[in-house]
Amino acid sequence: MRRAKNIPAEILQNVRITDMVAEGKCLVRVENLVIFVGQVAPGDVVDLRVTRAKKNFLEAVPIKFHELSPLRVEPFCQHFGTCGGCKWQHLGYDTQLRYKQQQVEDTLQRIGKVALPEIAQILPSPQRTYYRNKLEYTFSDNGWLTTEQINDDTQAFDRNVLGFHTPARFDKIIDVQHCHLQPEPSNEIRLFVRDYGRQHGLAFGNMVRQTGNLRNLIIRTAQSTGEVMVILQCYRPDPSIEPLLDALYAKYPGITSLNYVLNDKGNETFHDLEVINYRGRPYIEEEMEGLRFRIGPKSFYQTNSEGAHQLYKIARDFAALQGHELVYDLYTGTGTIAHFVARQARHVVGIEYVEQAVADARINAKVNNIANTEFFAGDMKDILTAEFTARHGRPDVLITDPPRAGMHPDVVARLLELRAPRIVYISCNPATQARDLELLDSAYRVTRVQPVDMFPHTHHVENVVALELK
Repeated sequence: MRRAKNIPAEILQNVRITDMVAEGKCLVRVENLVIFVGQVAPGDVVDLRVTRAKKNFLEAVPIKFHELSPLRVEPFCQHFGTCGGCKWQHLGYDTQLRYKQQQVEDTLQRIGKVALPEIAQILPSPQRTYYRNKLEYTFSDNGWLTTEQINDDTQAFDRNVLGFHTPARFDKIIDVQHCHLQPEPSNEIRLFVRDYGRQHGLAFGNMVRQTGNLRNLIIRTAQSTGEVMVILQCYRPDPSIEPLLDALYAKYPGITSLNYVLNDKGNETFHDLEVINYRGRPYIEEEMEGLRFRIGPKSFYQTNSEGAHQLYKIARDFAALQGHELVYDLYTGTGTIAHFVARQARHVVGIEYVEQAVADARINAKVNNIANTEFFAGDMKDILTAEFTARHGRPDVLITDPPRAGMHPDVVARLLELRAPRIVYISCNPATQARDLELLDSAYRVTRVQPVDMFPHTHHVENVVALELK
């Protein structure tokens, strides 16, 4: 590797990419510098432009490819590289799994620093495309144009778009023609709404200026039942909303739940806002092993339905329930795991921060005639107190599935006080899971580790760990 005299110092030439590291980035070392690079594969030889300098490392992007890695495959999506999703499409699926396995192993060993059993081979996703049951699209009146579009003077491009964010840009939206993440009618519905908005002169939103009215479109598809939910989010009331929804429902009468929400806040979250059910039911249903789960507009449900079934079966296996156990399910969401293991347990207590999710969990218990679960809403560190366990009992098995930030230190400390004989820890972030495992190491030993791929073509990986009291 050398720098040409006429190239600025921040351009590095003929750099061979060496390895994949956390967060989907690749790593190279040049003249004692550690450089993290996106949009490349191990084995590529590239010229790099440094984009950011930190105290201990640099960040760079490729500007020219001299040699392509043998690990590369042809991306299947026309929007690859421009869209912010599916950033690993250029890697074969077996290669993706290998690096996810490596990520789990390296993270648990480097951060956790605890004794580990042999880590099981990662389980692939049952589906590699069209595996998601939920997607969120964003409207923009200033759609992002690719270099090819900018250079194409043979046609004009409509800047009113409905699609996804470009990488690392909250305000730039690309117009998606076909997404390979969610089964139909997801693409058909999105294109219909976009085209209707264009043809009828509806005001597409602008998230920088907070102008326009059409804000985002959420589509949920229940893979087991075929039911479909659509949520249109607008900035403010407008007489054009209902005609759009009427036209959509007339075109796709199979939509199970058609809704809209008015949101003039600075962000798109609507958990604190009213969702208006315009047509159909206010929920859809997903089925798993004979259990039916109601999913409302605000409900959390694992976005890979078939992958979730695989994940929950692992958690149930790790819990090793015999029928007499009291189970605590922390961060229970809508109670999916709690209900999934209830048949094998004496009683299950679920705790969740989001009150609406707890309401959904209680409804799901009634829908499935499950009488041995109960659910409580509140901050985990405030709910899981000595008084709570004195009232409800000390758990025999504790299942925890926290958000990406992991468990609060106070919650970990409480787990050490509870000393449940078994803990099953499900995580979507092996780094914070490893941190928590190190804190639990004073009382628990890790007995099983099972990585699971829930998000093909991304760097994200789920991991399930079984712990037993020492």
